[in-house]
Amino acid sequence: MGLKLPKVTSMQSIYRAVVHDPSCICCLPLASRTLFSSLATCHDAEGREFPHREQSQDLTRSVDILTAKIGKGNSEEDILRSLISDEAVNGIHPSQNLINRLLCRYKNDWKSALGIFKWASFHSNFKHSQESYDMMVDILGRMKVMEKMGEILEEMREESLITLDTIAKVMRRFAGTRQWKDAVRIFDDLQIFDLEKNTESMNVLLDTLCKEKFVEQAREIYVELKHYIAPNAHTFNIFIHGWCKIRRVEEAHWTIQEMKGYGCRPCVISYSNIIQCYCQEQNFDRVYELLDEMQAQNCSPNVITYTIIMCALAKAKKIDEAFQLVERMNSTGCKPDTLFYNSFIYALGRAGRIDNAMHVFKVAMPKAGVAPNTSTYNSMISMFCFYAQEEGAFGILKEMEDSGLCKPDIQTYHPLIKLCFKMRKIDCLLNNILNDMVKKYHIGLDLSTYTLLIHGLCRADRCKWAFVLFEEMVDQDIVPRYRTCRLLLDEVNRINMYEAAEKIEILMKKL
Repeated sequence: MGLKLPKVTSMQSIYRAVVHDPSCICCLPLASRTLFSSLATCHDAEGREFPHREQSQDLTRSVDILTAKIGKGNSEEDILRSLISDEAVNGIHPSQNLINRLLCRYKNDWKSALGIFKWASFHSNFKHSQESYDMMVDILGRMKVMEKMGEILEEMREESLITLDTIAKVMRRFAGTRQWKDAVRIFDDLQIFDLEKNTESMNVLLDTLCKEKFVEQAREIYVELKHYIAPNAHTFNIFIHGWCKIRRVEEAHWTIQEMKGYGCRPCVISYSNIIQCYCQEQNFDRVYELLDEMQAQNCSPNVITYTIIMCALAKAKKIDEAFQLVERMNSTGCKPDTLFYNSFIYALGRAGRIDNAMHVFKVAMPKAGVAPNTSTYNSMISMFCFYAQEEGAFGILKEMEDSGLCKPDIQTYHPLIKLCFKMRKIDCLLNNILNDMVKKYHIGLDLSTYTLLIHGLCRADRCKWAFVLFEEMVDQDIVPRYRTCRLLLDEVNRINMYEAAEKIEILMKKL
């Protein structure tokens, strides 16, 4: 069994980085619903956090009232009627912040989202912003309610609110449901939305199709469009990434030659995409050949290129080559960053090279002026936990807390929780960890954490505590896995907890 450290940052992301008495069942760690609901951060469909401009009691009260009323119906029309006819709701005047917050809350419940959206539209002195419309379009598209999405899009057209970003969302949702022809149709109809067919909009279409692996279809469309829409370097990079995504690296190489024919110079992104493809195949000979080719073309690899390779070397456990890559990188004058060092530490951890990992962390990074981030600390903690070095793991955690550079996240604590079970230090150590998570750093437990805790407690013959966490999990509307239910059911039956067993069985039937 190999060392399991936190996953190295994915290739795509490189581009864009209670203290209780444990003997008493009623005093076992409980996370209140109020606490966890307050931890939820509101994001839109693109993952951006809304600035909390309106924190007034009126806004909070309005959200609470509307939330209590939403959901009382089987359709968006039922929800709309419920809101319109309610006296408490009639005193609420919609604002952009209120609607955006509710759309964010109901982003996975399109009927409630559309009901509140239509309710706001009924107010004559209120108009939805372009951002709210985009959110609604994205919600409906993600939930595959394409007809409703089309209706909202038509409203936007009438209000002249459609932008290329809106069209990009619509195309992406069609392509995501395998309806790529509808994405093309949207492009064909751009003039209806007062938008131009130009290089930028063509690239949006091609990028959408390639990301959903419709690369051949995208190529056919491009062959037709290129006669009256000029491609640019980004057009070719889209195809290079697309061909690599479907593992047709020869076409990616051919695209680089085509790119040169149009007078577009291949850049580090072009080559890095192909290098990434070879890395996924662990074809390192071709990787190093491409690095040489880049140097010959006066297109030096950057830190992202090297990080891609380091990630692949870590996965392949090629530690000696990882050291050689560091030397090569230094010789070219390319300075490593935090992501690169994280990958290097990860590689060393997988190989059990603890002293080398500590040297990178304690010496190389400070010497290079590179600050660690949460992932750096997490990799170090996981490494020590895997080798059951409790002092080292908690020492790194304390360094992290004292540094002021970053804070622990939920992945910080997973290996520490496993270490507690491994070392049978459940009552004191696990209690302290959970207390720090919930009270000190306000980290809400997610499905993975609850599953880890419940399984660990069952194996440690602490199923009463496991059942308390199970109930807490269900109260947070987190659906447990069937395997977790089955394990806990067997354990509570073993010690004659019949009432608990009945609750678990009821939930299992729903699953």
